[in-house]
Amino acid sequence: MKLPAWLLLLGHLVAVCFRDVSAVNAVTDNKNVQELEFGETTLTCRYTLEKEQVIRLEWKKTDLKGETSFVYFNNSLSEDLQKRAQMLGSSIRIMNLSRGDSGKYRCEVSAPQDAKIFDEVNINLVVLVAPSVPVCDVPSTAMSGSVVELKCREKEGNPASEYKWFKNGFPIELSAKATNSSFKVDRKTGTLHFNTVTKEDTGDYYCEASNNIGKSQRCPMKRMQVDDLNLAGIISAVVIISLVIILCVCGVCYAQRRGYFSGGKSKKEHNSASQAENDFKHTKSFVI
Repeated sequence: MKLPAWLLLLGHLVAVCFRDVSAVNAVTDNKNVQELEFGETTLTCRYTLEKEQVIRLEWKKTDLKGETSFVYFNNSLSEDLQKRAQMLGSSIRIMNLSRGDSGKYRCEVSAPQDAKIFDEVNINLVVLVAPSVPVCDVPSTAMSGSVVELKCREKEGNPASEYKWFKNGFPIELSAKATNSSFKVDRKTGTLHFNTVTKEDTGDYYCEASNNIGKSQRCPMKRMQVDDLNLAGIISAVVIISLVIILCVCGVCYAQRRGYFSGGKSKKEHNSASQAENDFKHTKSFVI
């Protein structure tokens, strides 16, 4: 008895679905893992096979720069992980985590005797790092009415830190509003920008970096002194410098006239030589 075409097609679809389900299949418990620096984590990778066989298991890592390297290959962990990692079946336990461990990990399972011979899972690992002490750039002096920029930066925190500025121990937002100062704070870059500083902006400044991982860190306090432009002092300095230049010019002219420079000395020697030559000619004529 010949089966209908639609029944044959249905049987084929069922067979295909059953084969795909029972073929090599890799899974993980968590595709996005976040752990603190110096802690530990387990990157899970489990698989099922259609047939019992010897499989090939490999772990690879793509770091934050986009470079890919082996983590587990040929039944051995990479050299940098051998002392602080171990295989738990097909999963990897990594201890004493550092920022360099962050990246995209790929568990690859190859089963050559299965209908589908290859499968993989991808896990994104982020190692959370508390901020380091930021470096602050605060000018020691500034002129009233000028544009001034204070900078703050730290490079260790992950995720990237945000920044907050303080003046005389209080948030800059409160201190600046009290003096009607014109400023802008960029919390992402750590820049404190004054459009025009005044004497009221004089004070002790420091910056604080935080990323909700561990303690916030602050740079040492630095003082910025803002002074008004001293026009009287500038005019006095210009007058004094002008007088000095005039005196120098007069001195040079006087020395030139007195023959204290090489030009005057050469002229005197030239006159002496001319006189000696005339005396010689006069003597020679007398002898003849």
